[in-house]
Order: sequence, then structure tokens, then C-alpha cells
Amino acid sequence: MKDLKELRINENNLQLKDNLVKGSILPEKVSELTRTITVQGDTVIEGPVYAHKLEIQNGDLDIRGAVFTQLELYVNSEAKGSVSFEKSVGSANSIVSRAASLNLVFHSDINAKSVTLYNAFVAGSIYADEVALENCVVVGGVFATQQIDLKQCIVGTFNTPSIRIEGIVSLLLPSAFSIEKMLATADAKLYNLSLADFGALYREVPQAQNSGKIEMDINADEIKATLVNEEVQKQLRSYTVVGKVLAADLLDMDKFQNHFLLVAASLGPQLLKTYDIGTDKAGNPVPLTMDKIRDFFFGILRGQIEVQEMDGKFNISQITGKFQG
Repeated sequence: MKDLKELRINENNLQLKDNLVKGSILPEKVSELTRTITVQGDTVIEGPVYAHKLEIQNGDLDIRGAVFTQLELYVNSEAKGSVSFEKSVGSANSIVSRAASLNLVFHSDINAKSVTLYNAFVAGSIYADEVALENCVVVGGVFATQQIDLKQCIVGTFNTPSIRIEGIVSLLLPSAFSIEKMLATADAKLYNLSLADFGALYREVPQAQNSGKIEMDINADEIKATLVNEEVQKQLRSYTVVGKVLAADLLDMDKFQNHFLLVAASLGPQLLKTYDIGTDKAGNPVPLTMDKIRDFFFGILRGQIEVQEMDGKFNISQITGKFQG
């Protein structure tokens, strides 16, 4: 990166290209509250950013502080390279990226009125009124007050009044929730990966015998519950495999390392260096880095890393034997 030498700044516009910004980009007077920041590529911003609108025309971009926009955070659909947000990102209105050739990574949470993302990796959670994700991985949860659309995604869980899925959608946690019945296209499949042996897959060694993905029947695996208080009665639908998870927990799930790997994804890069997930099949230590974790989950999403099917059968003698001394 080049040192910051010249910026074309006025009250309404700031353009960045081939720049290293060693501080923050925050308004210092009222007129700068309406400023638009345009990133044309090859930029590092070391501090937080506030803008009326933040437009990213091209990578590479690394913003190491928190980001907030009053109107919009928008990524050009033709953008290439990589864009990384190392702290939380928020907008009073919308966050939009439909760039198919961009490596887009959010290291923390996203909070906006509307979130639309394609080909993005989110280590935290998404909070919004409406969320539309395609070809995305969200390690945390997707929480919407109105509607969620998921197409070919892996998410930790979701909670929303209305959910629509298309293609293969996978959950990392045992349960997800909606108020209205889930809408699914004809080709849609819902899998639960809470019993997948991520530790073995990450280290490229054989998966544990009692592990794998569970294909969920949207109707059979739906549980209806009624929540009541003094004023309101609300029906909630839960899409869950918690019974199978409870049975598996009575076996030996520690070796799966799933909770460890999911938590590691949301840790900062310095913290990742202090953890050890073990060795690969050749006995070499396997590094934990954000890039490698991202590639791992996208490998599962794209079918390049195959999670075995779980038969869902448990021998009761194996379970009761755990309690016999």
C-alpha cells in the first residue's frame, strides 16, 4: 500500500485509491455528516469510518475499525479482489453486495435495516428487518424482524417471522425458528450440520463414525410451540434435530471440535494463533486462520468438502453404558 499523500476532499465526497489511512474517517463538522466515501481500490483504513454513503467500487480494501453509514453501504457488482471488515458494520438503511467475483469477509456482526449479500463470509451474526443471502456462510445467526431469504447458504441458525429457502441450506446449530411456515422451492433441501465432524474435515482425516449431516424434513422436523404472556399469545415454529443431538451428546462429541471451530471463526487473528486444533493425516500442525476457516466452510457449501450422511441410529447400550461404572 502507498502512504496517503493526496485526498480529493470536499464536504460531500471523499475518494480513496492506493491509500493507507492511519486514523479514522469521522465527521468533524455538521456539513461532513452527508459525506459520501468512495473506495476505488487498494486501500487500508486503520480506524473507524462514518459516512452518509460508503461505496466500494473495487478491492482490495481492509477496514480495521467499526463502520456505520446513514444511507447505504454498497459494493459494486463488478468489484473484484478482497474486502475485509474487521469490526462490526452497521447502517441505518441498507448493506448491499452482489459482487460474484469478490472475496467479502465480515469478521464481526452486521446490523442494518436491510441486508443483501452474495458470496460473503460473516464470522458474527446478522441483525436486520429483511435479509437476503445467496452463496453465503454466516457462522452466527441470522435474525430478522420481517423476512429472510436464503439461497445456497450455511448459517448458524435463524429467527424470523417469515423464511424462504432455495437450493441447499445448512444449519450449524441444532434448531432454527420462524413464526410462519417455511416456504421452500421444489429443489430446496435443509440439512443440519450440528453433528458433522468439522474437526476431522478441517484436518483432512477420516470423520468419526457417529457423525455427519442430517437431512431435515421441513414438515416432520417442525415443532410448534405457543408462547403466552399476560397480553400476547404467539405461535413459534422450531426446525430442530435436538433429539438426535442430545442422544449423540451422550456418546462422545468432544472429538468433533465443532464448538471450538465455530467459536474460533469469530475470534480475532491474534487470538487464533493461541489455539491448536491438532495435526493432519501427515502429522503436520493445521493452522487456524480466518482465510483457511472461510475456505473450509465455502468448501462444504460448494460440495468440495463432503460431509458424510448420518444414519441417525444410536445403540441404547452405548448410551446406558456411559452411566455404568
